[in-house]
Amino acid sequence: MFVCICNAITDHQIKETVAAGASTLADLQSQLGVATCCGCCTDLASSFLTSANNAHQAAAATPAIRVSD
Repeated sequence: MFVCICNAITDHQIKETVAAGASTLADLQSQLGVATCCGCCTDLASSFLTSANNAHQAAAATPAIRVSD
């Protein structure tokens, strides 16, 4: 789906950029151009960062499971 109509940026492009290390809206703006025109997509683009951050925190909080021999 298109997130940024002005610059034809899709959700897939944003997810890939976040997975590659983008961690702020400024990162997404500089790497993709998202939210640099009218700004209508700012909240949605930011939500991908929030989701990725929440997933990362949840993974870090999950205790490691040890398998005994």
